[in-house]
Amino acid sequence: MEQILGETTLTQGITAVAIFVASIGLALLLRLILGKVAKRLLAKIGTGLDNALITALSKPLIGITIIIGLYVSVLLLRLEPAISFQLLRRLAALIGLLGIFAGASLVYVLANWYEKEVIAERETGLTSRLTDLLRILIVLLATFLGVLLILSNLGAETTAVTGWIGEHGWRVILIIIIALVAILAMGGVIPKLMVATVSRRPEELEEEVNKRTQTLSRVLVNAAQVAIIVSAFFMVLSELNINIAPVLAGVGVAGIAIGFGAQSLVKDLVAGLFIIMESQYRVGDVVRIADIAGLVEDINLRRTVLRDLDGIVHIVPNGEIRVASNFTKEWSRVNMNVSVAYGEDLDRVMAVINRVGKELAEDPTWAPLIMTPPRALRVDKLGDSGIEIKILGETKPIRQWDVMGELRLRLKKAFDKEGIEIPWPHTKVYFGNSPSETSQEPGEKASGQTPHHSH
Repeated sequence: MEQILGETTLTQGITAVAIFVASIGLALLLRLILGKVAKRLLAKIGTGLDNALITALSKPLIGITIIIGLYVSVLLLRLEPAISFQLLRRLAALIGLLGIFAGASLVYVLANWYEKEVIAERETGLTSRLTDLLRILIVLLATFLGVLLILSNLGAETTAVTGWIGEHGWRVILIIIIALVAILAMGGVIPKLMVATVSRRPEELEEEVNKRTQTLSRVLVNAAQVAIIVSAFFMVLSELNINIAPVLAGVGVAGIAIGFGAQSLVKDLVAGLFIIMESQYRVGDVVRIADIAGLVEDINLRRTVLRDLDGIVHIVPNGEIRVASNFTKEWSRVNMNVSVAYGEDLDRVMAVINRVGKELAEDPTWAPLIMTPPRALRVDKLGDSGIEIKILGETKPIRQWDVMGELRLRLKKAFDKEGIEIPWPHTKVYFGNSPSETSQEPGEKASGQTPHHSH
């Protein structure tokens, strides 16, 4: 024991133990403070990022605090030089491992927060696959650094690896960090830039402008991501002393070959570029393209994703689109026919239709959706069973079907209340009438049978 303690006095021993105990108390106090801070931040703000960061960093910070106290205690004990050196070396390695763990946890938490809150909110920026790749890279990098630190601490020869890290490794890490920051910046800056620069026509609604800016932002952010990732990849290859000139030449030759062999892909990209530049339709519009009608869920330079009323997802290559019919651009229209019996007074019927349309447009629930109240336009058709009246009106985009459904419901109730008949198909059948009977002069009494009505 005397050989281990060396020249350590009783006072130094007591001081060393006191410092170690104090470090444990400080670690517990730090844990308590961080817990309270996390709860307050979580209660004040809507995002869980701060709480997640504190939770992820609290354990390594507490461990580092205790180990630093133990490190100072060992220094005060004045142990035998060889023993002191080995202990201090092991404690320094533990501090390094906890630092690596803290850094990996920090990036891991940031990736989770970005994927769950930022991407879900604005649907731009890093995709889920990129964040998954980032998490895998962080785990591999942390494991590599931890193993390297342990081997170095055990006396293994790691000069070649550490020398390369000192010369090139930090540059590779810096390139990756800059690329990630650039991708994050593109996901935040480009949507704001689109909002500020996209021109708005006087009659264009705010909802239409938002759709247009979201579509343009998504395409531009994805293109910027690809450019940043490719650039970072070639820069990393250069730092790894890999000659990128043959790689670039190979990529160029492959691009030419793909261009000749995949003309349909080039056609899709060109068509998609014009669709987005001309704002033919955006995400959230209801369109008919390539004989398929549905809601536009996603669009990029290559394809458009539609979901129809049955919930079926259709992926349409942009090169296959000849005519794009947009049902919800800027505004939508109520266009429907209502049939009434031949015996009804049409002026009275149209007055009832106009009254119901006006009441619907003045309803607080429906007024925000209606731009022009539905009105009877004209007698549209003299049908086999009734007279059809054309009704037109204008609504906010994609709201015409909701308004038409409510209008039909209210018209049915109003017609029932006013005694207006909505006809159903029927025919008139005559039995036993002779030609002489059908040619009687007006006012003469026919001797044939009475006509029977079949509904």
